[in-house]
Amino acid sequence: MRLLVRILLKALAFGFLLPMIPGIHFHGSVVVAIGLAIFFSLIQFVVEAIAVAVSAYMAISTLGLALVLLLPMWLLGFWLLPAVALKWVADLMPQYLALSGWVPAILGGLILMVIGMVTGDIGKYRSRATV
Repeated sequence: MRLLVRILLKALAFGFLLPMIPGIHFHGSVVVAIGLAIFFSLIQFVVEAIAVAVSAYMAISTLGLALVLLLPMWLLGFWLLPAVALKWVADLMPQYLALSGWVPAILGGLILMVIGMVTGDIGKYRSRATV
């Protein structure tokens, strides 16, 4: 049930909230917004998995020395992951979503991150901030 609410809220964000940000253009119907919300969730999972894999590889290959760099990056940059996912969605589906740069992507990613936190992902962001 929580997943359905999360997808619907993200679809509403894609359809109505994100186009209010200068530089984000959405073209489509409610069905397209739901599809973008599902696709965004999948891309966000991939982006987070890549970030974790790269971090683990760097930490293991440097025998933990990279943690000096990785810990501040995770603490200060975890909010950039939804922006990267949003940028990828816009690059993969330009007929429905267009972004004019990284600033609109970051603002849109923050909105989508807040929706995810409110609908139950808050534990994931809290545990990432305490890494």
